[in-house]
Amino acid sequence: MNKKTGWTMMTAGTLALCGLLLPAACNKKENTEQSNNAPAESAAPAQAATPIDPATVATVNGTVKFDGTAPKASKIDMSQDPGCKGSNEAENIIVAGGDLANVFVYVKDGLGSRTFDVPKDPVVLDQSGCKYHPHVLGVMTGQTVQIKNDDPTTHNIHPTPKDNREWNESQPPSSPAIEKNFAREEIMLPVKCNQHPWMKMYVNVVKSPFYAVTDKTGKYEIKGLPPGDYTIAFVHEKLGEQDQKVTVAPKDTKTVDTTFKAGAGE
Repeated sequence: MNKKTGWTMMTAGTLALCGLLLPAACNKKENTEQSNNAPAESAAPAQAATPIDPATVATVNGTVKFDGTAPKASKIDMSQDPGCKGSNEAENIIVAGGDLANVFVYVKDGLGSRTFDVPKDPVVLDQSGCKYHPHVLGVMTGQTVQIKNDDPTTHNIHPTPKDNREWNESQPPSSPAIEKNFAREEIMLPVKCNQHPWMKMYVNVVKSPFYAVTDKTGKYEIKGLPPGDYTIAFVHEKLGEQDQKVTVAPKDTKTVDTTFKAGAGE
């Protein structure tokens, strides 16, 4: 066989091999594109809320006390921003007449596998006087948190969660409200403002509507509970957590008080 004949046969063989491989390669590419363009798996539909007989629901209420000498509220230096005209006192421990404010109270255990509808109305978090209002907030998983800016200065809302997605977003004066939600339960989720380092608050994300925040008189009330045995958790950003057991009968009203001592949580 001369060189010319050998070269011709090799070229023909190569072309034949390419003819076999190219359709396979094209088919592989086509299959890959179809796979990449396939629709994402749809999220599991929300479970229907567990029915609760309104004729049997109970109420738990009470007062949270502070035992000891309450620390004086520290002063905040807001001089870095002339647009900040609010109260310059920190809100981490607020005590009046022995009553403790800003304690998050919720049903920690006892609801079992019950599910609840997510409220359609948003929970509002306002920024006014270069502070967050309220300082402690409760919201259900998936419920909208509507964040407003009533100040003549720009804020930057920045949650720093452990179990939810972290984000931060600027909000200039007179801009539309920012709407967010949190997918997973998380207690005392910190929120700060990157523009004003003294601005801090806490979001509490739970799966049920059975929660409350103590007011300035230390009082709270949780309504609409189905009869049962429950663990009520009392959580404070600085003083830690206390749990109390309670049993409520149909149409019952139970008072569950607790006391945090000075220095707790340190």
